[in-house]
Amino acid sequence: MVKKILIIGLFAFVYATCNAQMHKNKVASNPTNIITGASQTEKYIAQLANKKIALLVNQTAQINGIALVDTLKKRGLTITTIFGPEHGFRGTADAGEKVGNYTDEKTGIPVISLYGAKEAPTKEDLKNIDILVFDIQDVGARFYTYSITLFKTMQACAHADVPILVLDRPNPIANFIDGPILENAFKSGVGQLPIPIAHGLTMGEFAKMVNGQKWLKNGVKCKLEVIKNANYNHWKPYILPVKPSPNLPNNLAIYLYPSLCLFEGTCISMGRGTLFPFQVIGHPLLKDSYNFSFTPISIKGMSKTPPLENQICYGIDFRKTSEQQIKNRKQLDIALLLKIYSQYPDKENFFTPFFNKLAGNATLMAQIKSGKTETEIRATWAAPLNAYKTMRKKYLLYP
Repeated sequence: MVKKILIIGLFAFVYATCNAQMHKNKVASNPTNIITGASQTEKYIAQLANKKIALLVNQTAQINGIALVDTLKKRGLTITTIFGPEHGFRGTADAGEKVGNYTDEKTGIPVISLYGAKEAPTKEDLKNIDILVFDIQDVGARFYTYSITLFKTMQACAHADVPILVLDRPNPIANFIDGPILENAFKSGVGQLPIPIAHGLTMGEFAKMVNGQKWLKNGVKCKLEVIKNANYNHWKPYILPVKPSPNLPNNLAIYLYPSLCLFEGTCISMGRGTLFPFQVIGHPLLKDSYNFSFTPISIKGMSKTPPLENQICYGIDFRKTSEQQIKNRKQLDIALLLKIYSQYPDKENFFTPFFNKLAGNATLMAQIKSGKTETEIRATWAAPLNAYKTMRKKYLLYP
């Protein structure tokens, strides 16, 4: 017991140290001079004056290390409500953990959770709001829930006649588009719209697509304005100055996430309950195939009850893999999924029903089980992906 407490304490210390270093390096982290929408205050502050403002933000909504809410309040603007997505306004809740409403201690502003009892603002929530400002760093994957929250909030704001101002941020994996298109029958909390797993959009472009494709109920459109990133295109590298969620602590994890997250729908661990989530995979039954091992434990602020908790998992360590090598792949690592499935001895219990929600169809699981090759699987994606890429061009904000 003492040993376990010491290990957890050490993990917490290292975790805190890594966070501190990440914040320390944030100014020098983007030598390409990308300027986010939020940082260009001269383009939107005036239109927020004398208005009752709601913010849909989390810990990533910062300008040079200062929270957007603090910047706006310092300018004398009136923020009446903060809406929080998955992981909460401060970004400390576990993946999938329901968050309640509360009053933020630092600002005194009421925080309404959109990842708890409800998934979008109600008419009552928006009754006295003149404009809603969205500023959340996304990572470009369909099942990352921030885009879903934006979509549902656009729906609510369209019916309440409340305009949305999106302060755009770069998509760190916008240099590729890949994966099956989500089918309507597989809509869920990790997928709502007919887009591929890696969609290649910033949140500003995503919002434009939602309006343009008339994906909101009854074909309504949300009053929308996007403050674009400056000095940005989809090919420019962007190192996130703030981790977007508890289990994506660095760019390596973010680059691996679109591929490794599919393992969330299997019995395999992606390293939740370690200090390197989404940078390793493993399972106790893979002992005969791999020498590398890790043991998930409960870590406050990252994963309270990780899969395979306290069990030794054997598998693959990606931490020494070049980030650029992963980014240059420009496609999902389906070969890895096929490899681990072939090595796992208990194939009847490899997949869970959640896999189809992540994949956006029932086809991918069936293809893997039937022994299809990566080439054969990708061939079934080609036509829908090409149609999506053509449609996507209409909504691009960047060259």
